[in-house]
Amino acid sequence: MTTSQSNFNNSEHLRNRAHSIIPGGSHTYAKGEDQYPLLAPGFIDRGLGSHVWDIDGNEFIEYGMGNRAVGLGHAYPAVVEAAQQALLGGCNFTRPARIEVECAEAFLESIEAAEMVKFCKNGSDATSAAIRLARAYTGRDLIAICADHPFFSSDDWYIGSTLVNAGVPEATRKLTVGFRYNDLASVSELFDRYPGRIAGLIMEPARTDDPRDDFLARVQGLCRDDGALFILDEMITGFRWHAGGAQKLYGIAPDLSCFGKALGNGFSVSALAGKREFMRLGGLDHTDRPRVFLLSTTHGAETHALAAAMATMKVYRTEPVIEQLYSQGTRLAESFRQVVKRHHLEDFVKIVGRPSCLAYATLDADGKPSQAFRSLFLQETIARGILMPSLVVSYTHTDEDIERTIQAIDGALAVYYRALDDGAERHLIGRPSQVVYRRYNQDGATPALPIAIGK
Repeated sequence: MTTSQSNFNNSEHLRNRAHSIIPGGSHTYAKGEDQYPLLAPGFIDRGLGSHVWDIDGNEFIEYGMGNRAVGLGHAYPAVVEAAQQALLGGCNFTRPARIEVECAEAFLESIEAAEMVKFCKNGSDATSAAIRLARAYTGRDLIAICADHPFFSSDDWYIGSTLVNAGVPEATRKLTVGFRYNDLASVSELFDRYPGRIAGLIMEPARTDDPRDDFLARVQGLCRDDGALFILDEMITGFRWHAGGAQKLYGIAPDLSCFGKALGNGFSVSALAGKREFMRLGGLDHTDRPRVFLLSTTHGAETHALAAAMATMKVYRTEPVIEQLYSQGTRLAESFRQVVKRHHLEDFVKIVGRPSCLAYATLDADGKPSQAFRSLFLQETIARGILMPSLVVSYTHTDEDIERTIQAIDGALAVYYRALDDGAERHLIGRPSQVVYRRYNQDGATPALPIAIGK
């Protein structure tokens, strides 16, 4: 493995082309160049297991894992082979394919609290369908969201609640209200303020902190008392916290839940699942309530994506995937903290989250969250062969990967320590990265790199 990566010439050429034809230069904002330092791989060429190679030939141990969508590892053989085999018979037909039923049965075997499921292609499809279903079932308009969880959908009902709400009508923005995680009083206050008006409450089961004091069950109790649906967004926690979802781990049976990401090990497949009482409204045989146009996507049940999902779930059932995620995540977190302590940076660099889904925080000399120091840390780990916007491990991250990662972090933290004295800007090449949710772009925020670049 190359120990120093600083040549991104091909990425720079392609970046200029991308920005001329793709708004933002990327089809996913979280993958955009404004989220990374200038000295970073702009485009990935291929991946295998826990490693990726960019279009300049640089090799990295990766910890973003497709925004947490790849749980087993890139190009995991059993999943790729299942998808390839399905494609040999075609991927999309005029009538349903048999695999749609088979995959639904396999999914419901894994997610025991659900009684029906409908597949789609991405997380926003599933969560927005859950919101529509909650509104249809209750006849109400308001939606309660956990304000501490960063993303639920690209659709208006959620994006209207963020700073990036341009294009979302004011009337729509007013239909979403927020509460705080692990703060039962904030949830109760919402139901007191809007009695009989909240259609559904949506939240992730957990993020960096576990639920305290039976928080999930008590929130569900408040929803039931008021007649609102209790919805869990398991895009991230599903197939990371537990093979049966975080709902299995925490012993909670939501009315509706949404899965995606690791469900297909990176293939585009997501799911809305829930109790029959609610899901049946999207069916064809009920007559007691209006029909809900729930999910109807041309590509929602492509055979290769469902085959990938079935293969992925089989690996989770038959191999110690979750155990390995926890084991390697724990190894990584413990070693990370030791290195941080050795550099006397405990007050400035922190690791957070569950071992199977870690993240880190970068603080400046005043102890405040800092994009400049995040960019510097990313720049220095990237230069040492590690691509880690988060610290999310996969089933294929090895002990050697962890060791090399800690070595890279050790070197990066030495630079971080010096930067606390003389400023991150002195060590950072170019502008710092930016937060995704910002109302305006900054002039010159993402300038082009020179064609020839070195460090």
